[in-house]
Amino acid sequence: MAKKLAFDKVLFTVVVLLAGFGLVMVYSASAALARDRAAGINPFLLKQSFAAVLGFGAMVIAMHFDYRKLRNPAILYGILLGMVFLLVAVLFSGQLNGTRRWFFLGGLSLQPSELAKLALVPFIADQIARKLDRVNRLDLLLPCFGATALFAGLILCQPDLGTAVLLSATVFLLLFLAGLSWRYVIGALVVIAPVLYFLVISVPYRRARLFAFLDPEKDPLGSGFQALQSLIAIGSGGPFGLGAGQSLQKLYFLPHPESDFIYAIIAEELGMIGALTVVVMFGILAWRGFKAGIDAPDEFGRYLAWGFAGILVVQALLNVSVAVALLPTKGIPLPFISYGGTSMMTLLC
Repeated sequence: MAKKLAFDKVLFTVVVLLAGFGLVMVYSASAALARDRAAGINPFLLKQSFAAVLGFGAMVIAMHFDYRKLRNPAILYGILLGMVFLLVAVLFSGQLNGTRRWFFLGGLSLQPSELAKLALVPFIADQIARKLDRVNRLDLLLPCFGATALFAGLILCQPDLGTAVLLSATVFLLLFLAGLSWRYVIGALVVIAPVLYFLVISVPYRRARLFAFLDPEKDPLGSGFQALQSLIAIGSGGPFGLGAGQSLQKLYFLPHPESDFIYAIIAEELGMIGALTVVVMFGILAWRGFKAGIDAPDEFGRYLAWGFAGILVVQALLNVSVAVALLPTKGIPLPFISYGGTSMMTLLC
């Protein structure tokens, strides 16, 4: 008799609801933009739906895949090296908005930095599982920090500071959960803080975003425009929102309403109740991801679960924080909800 597939029905339901809700919100948030780009069809919804179908297909395959096979060196290092190749190759691809983050084929695109999440987390989980009793020794820290620095460095060359920070934060979270000493945590922060400051201050558009974050009203029509328009959208929603599809800020006021700032559109149309419901859903996802790690039959499964859950929750936290002006503006998508095909496929997988 075939073994019955066991899976977390709560986690599965939350992800399906978030992805379905995301398709509805992408359709709503992109309505004005889609009207200008195509007649009678919303290309944003079409591409996102296609990515969701592929993503759910990848999810089903992953649900039937024995995660312990990822520890096979040929698979583990093959994925890692393949990902490094893609991150290097994309630096020679065509530019879009001054960046080189995507491979383009016809009307489709692929963003390797999103796929990097699927390569780095298993490697870190494997290292921790093999050397859990040596978590504060260099034979664990050097390969973990080395792989993270390599991935983050290549992603910074695109340039994409947000994803580099996301990956680095997730690796630190995993090492901390494994028992990393506070002296290493503090030491890493002492080293990283000036480097991060330099990366922000040395690049004009990042510097402008930082100053706009500190005082967006100083340049309301320039560097502070996105943050202010996002806050206007959120404030306009009130407790119950303006109603589904009734957002005014998506009418060319708020830039990127379908992707980076979709949470502001959610708050405007569905109000505080809708916005908080989304946060609660990610809270449930965090809980089930943490529980999956606790219940895992081995250490590799534990840190694999915590790593992937960490990616999802930290990414959601960063996106929402940007939308409510708690962090400087950065292009981090809201998992399962923001427009972005590679992000949708990767996170569903």
